[in-house]
Amino acid sequence: MRIRIAVASLATALTGVLAVPAAAQAADDGPQQIIGGSTVSSAPWVAAVFSNGSFTCSGTIISANYVLTARHCISGTMSVRVGSVSRSSGGVTRTVSSTTTRNDLALMRLSSSVSTSYMPLASSNPPVGSTNSIYGWGQTCYSGCGASATLKTATVRVSSTNVTDAYGGQAIRSTAISGAAWRGDSGGPEVYNGAQVGVASTADGQSIQNYGSVAYNRSWISQVAGV
Repeated sequence: MRIRIAVASLATALTGVLAVPAAAQAADDGPQQIIGGSTVSSAPWVAAVFSNGSFTCSGTIISANYVLTARHCISGTMSVRVGSVSRSSGGVTRTVSSTTTRNDLALMRLSSSVSTSYMPLASSNPPVGSTNSIYGWGQTCYSGCGASATLKTATVRVSSTNVTDAYGGQAIRSTAISGAAWRGDSGGPEVYNGAQVGVASTADGQSIQNYGSVAYNRSWISQVAGV
């Protein structure tokens, strides 16, 4: 997941929001893992998020005109590659015409619509103790690795739904089972029972990650994006 170069103050035990530093983008991709986890062969609802032409974050296509990502991903001229598990090829590209934010969530309106399978959105938080899946192109190790060339997934276990994201909104905290989120995974989804429950916000790069709650922001998403 993506972590900003200038890291903001975060909750105890977390090191930063998940945006890719420039140095990490140029580094060797290393083993094809989130930090752990495995590769994904198909995800038509996925979006790679770019700032000023450089990959920074992950995201999801929630309708023909909107991509959901993290607020801290938004900087400069935004664009997306949608519908491909490859970070740098395949799918279609779109520029972003406008952005609306709430807590550490951002809705990016695309310059023209896309036709694909869209990510369903949850209306409630996942149960504490449940096993969820996370997705993203984040760095494949804690340091010295670049963003993954191929979309990754890992399983995590929900430990709390009463923590906050990088901007103070309600968040879901999970601990690693098969892998953990890190820089470049920001804005990517946490999924439970086939629906997106969270948007990657902060992590410690080892086991813990906080994802902004989709349910907590659900009425705002519906108002802005119509879904």
